[in-house]
Amino acid sequence: MFRLISTNNSALILNYININGNITSDNAARLPIDNGAFRYGYGLFETILVAGGEIALRQFHLQRLLAGLQLLQLDLPKLMTNGLFEEQVLPTVKKNGLENLCRVRLQVFAGGGGLYGPENNKSGFVIECFPLQPETLKLNENGLVMGIAAGLNKSTDTFANLKSCNALIYAMAARQAKDNKWNDALVCNTRGNIIESTIANIFWIKNEEIFTPPLTEGCIAGVMRRYITEKLPVTEKSLHIDELLTADEVYLTNAIKKIKWVGEIGNIKYDNKQIKRLNDLLFVA
Repeated sequence: MFRLISTNNSALILNYININGNITSDNAARLPIDNGAFRYGYGLFETILVAGGEIALRQFHLQRLLAGLQLLQLDLPKLMTNGLFEEQVLPTVKKNGLENLCRVRLQVFAGGGGLYGPENNKSGFVIECFPLQPETLKLNENGLVMGIAAGLNKSTDTFANLKSCNALIYAMAARQAKDNKWNDALVCNTRGNIIESTIANIFWIKNEEIFTPPLTEGCIAGVMRRYITEKLPVTEKSLHIDELLTADEVYLTNAIKKIKWVGEIGNIKYDNKQIKRLNDLLFVA
């Protein structure tokens, strides 16, 4: 067994974690040391927004999770059903007193035993909750400063669209962002095309037309990406660096931060007039 330590930054507030349906304090949380996520990155996770006691984009999260488990040949954990959010996520959120607004990390991991592959298809899950500030959901007033991660190229294989526990490329790209004092870093695929950032999908606008890379380019199948592409006319197109540098506007999307305006990539600066209108259309009106 190894101890699971919460990353909530609070020394005085006791946090609670759900492990396989058992809600326990963070200082008592334990996981088997041979679980597949710890040893091999064998698992998936969902990053979920809870606001006003409700799961944002609930059905999109559930559909992506179930499709990912099927692709990884993992059985749905025993206590996880179509009522997963009501039976497991929301009670954990309530136990932490974060029903009003929080980020939830739901991780499903392969069981232990065996070399690389588990001895069976059984899996477990962990649910953690983290407080959020309301400003997190708003469109940023100051544009993000971005750069392109060097020496990291993501494969476009069968598993590329999964939000998997194997996030080494993103972790190293985030380290480059920190070293260069960027807000985030863009990630390329093995074809040299830009596909996403370390935590978000990417969209760009040219002559009032909205574009985003297709899933075949290897980006994560983001739930906010899906929401936007179903709500707005969006053209899927590979994103070469030359096209990015001639775009009128660029923005990032994810389930927690919604839309975030990119103000600068390298020496190129971007406007946000259309992004403001899109944000109001999608999340205010």
